[in-house]
Amino acid sequence: MEKQAADGVVVAVSRSATHTMVKPNQGSIRLLAGLGVEGDAHMGKTVKHRSRVARDPAQPNLRQVHLVHGELHDELLAKGLGVEPGQMGENVTTRGIDLLGLPTGTRLHLGDAAVVEVTGLRNPCAQLDGVCDGLMAATLDRDVNGNVVRKAGVMSVVIAGGEVLPGDAILVELPAGAQKPLEPV
Repeated sequence: MEKQAADGVVVAVSRSATHTMVKPNQGSIRLLAGLGVEGDAHMGKTVKHRSRVARDPAQPNLRQVHLVHGELHDELLAKGLGVEPGQMGENVTTRGIDLLGLPTGTRLHLGDAAVVEVTGLRNPCAQLDGVCDGLMAATLDRDVNGNVVRKAGVMSVVIAGGEVLPGDAILVELPAGAQKPLEPV
């Protein structure tokens, strides 16, 4: 993998011990290798999202840590939708990194020790409208070819554990070789 510096920063960290859309902001979170965010309802080696558990509870959890770019919050605010960090269910809110433009397998170094590997895009769900009316539609768009663009952040798995705090730097490590665009997971 090729390591490159980025101007990325952690804006906020959030977790919820129960299956709620909104995750309260924390002073810090601890990532556990192969599991996710300590104390979060989505932590585990196998899938924890209720709809996915109903389909196949043994499938691997590719959604251990959810990241949303703070620039999306800016875009939503410009549309009259005031959404704060953690309200879209994310564990880590970032700024300064084009999360949606990263290839599958990108590693994000968060703070001093934690490393997550991006597995894919979050597919926006109707629960977003419970946070703010019209939020789901605002997180979907179309590109110039008419393809759906999902803007509700990226999902990842924890490669190396560690504490993550607001203000931590984020270093981007792109995968070597051919790069595969993100798809929903």
